[in-house]
Amino acid sequence: MIIILTIMVVLIGIAYGGVGNYFYNYALKANDEKEFLEGNPHLQESEAVMASVAEAAEKADNQFELEHPPSAMSIVSNDDLKLKLHADVYENEEESSKWAIVAHGYTGEAADMTRYVRHFYEQGFHVIAPDLRGHGKSEGDYIGMGWHDRMDMMQWIDEIIQKDPNAEIALFGVSMGGATVMMTSGENLPSNVKVIVEDCGYATVSDVFIYQLKDLFGLPEFPVMQAANTVTKMRAGYDLYEASAVKQVARSKTPMLFIHGDADTFVPYEMLNEVYEAANVDKEKLVIEGAGHGDAEKVDPELYWDTVWGFVGKYM
Repeated sequence: MIIILTIMVVLIGIAYGGVGNYFYNYALKANDEKEFLEGNPHLQESEAVMASVAEAAEKADNQFELEHPPSAMSIVSNDDLKLKLHADVYENEEESSKWAIVAHGYTGEAADMTRYVRHFYEQGFHVIAPDLRGHGKSEGDYIGMGWHDRMDMMQWIDEIIQKDPNAEIALFGVSMGGATVMMTSGENLPSNVKVIVEDCGYATVSDVFIYQLKDLFGLPEFPVMQAANTVTKMRAGYDLYEASAVKQVARSKTPMLFIHGDADTFVPYEMLNEVYEAANVDKEKLVIEGAGHGDAEKVDPELYWDTVWGFVGKYM
């Protein structure tokens, strides 16, 4: 009986580790292809996107890239990993102390954020667009989902202040970048950080993974998430259940604009109210009708940017 029980425990342990490693590699191992994103119906372009408007915006983005090639900046992470992290920097030709840090989404990179960089630049901002851990030119073999990235954001903020002590800084992010700036909001930010804008960020890492687990595999939270969390703590050094934008936003002292498309089924639209209700700061909420995940700006760019500049302009 003892032998049988021992064998069963060993087999359960192997299965537990196997499941945890599978889902860790599936979702969080950097540089691995994320096949579940390809052809994902939740990521199809929103029907409300007008082709002519999208074409004009893309043309403007391409022209901006030609006329304003970025310089490079790097930092070394403050943790034991000492990762070399990269950012594209767009220093404005105008004299200004306005700065924006623009954060990309899951599996993205700084180069994907040209649309947002361009709009901030056109408003007289200097812009830093970091490659988050394990993305683009930044080192790292795991995806931090915004949790460890929040501390890297603190370093980028410090870099700006060292360069310009009078800097007024806006934090902006889309999807995982939105979660990143929300998670950053709960840290002890310097007074230079004046405002935060998040677009379709998730409420917590665990909740968005539980949602995707059910949607993609039809699997329950237990015991899959527990196995994945054990492996994540071992391989990436963070706890999926601890990584909460909701808790961080509740600690924030910085004015915040929350944006989400009401047709978003990848990061469920319902998560908007979770983070919005948690905020105890000056805040505003923008819902773009008919916009799927990450498409709010494409669906109604005029309302989107009028709202962003109206909110940001109150504090900078």
